[in-house]
Amino acid sequence: MTDTTSDAPEKISDEALLARFQNSKNQPPGSETLGFRMIRVDQAKMLVEVEFTARKEFTNPMRQIQGGYLCAMLDDTMSVAGLVASGMTCVMPTLEMKTSFLRPAKPGTLRCVAWVLKWGKSIAFTEGELFDGEGKLLAKATATAKPTPFTQFK
Repeated sequence: MTDTTSDAPEKISDEALLARFQNSKNQPPGSETLGFRMIRVDQAKMLVEVEFTARKEFTNPMRQIQGGYLCAMLDDTMSVAGLVASGMTCVMPTLEMKTSFLRPAKPGTLRCVAWVLKWGKSIAFTEGELFDGEGKLLAKATATAKPTPFTQFK
């Protein structure tokens, strides 16, 4: 006789997880401010793709998006890549982050792709790339994060 019951959590498909992000009414305020919108989830590759709305209010005197907003977009996306990689069980506080700015960003829709490079025993390494609406690479980032179970926040 075979036991068909299991205590393992049921794996949610990429499509269902994407819909969960897109239909969420509990988006963090910072993500909401940046215009976060999930457009792709690939759990097997520990990768996510997000669109942001870079508003005119984010610009500096040169009418370019201020670098801190671009860093926030990259950080947000890399953290979500870790969340997805953890099976939606851990948040990913960033311990350190390095960003290289390659060209100026203008207001409009920006796209960010991020992935987990390595998941260690207590630290995860993430990378991200931010693109403009024409697909030109604007900035790249790497980060070190500490996967932290949601249960520590209850």
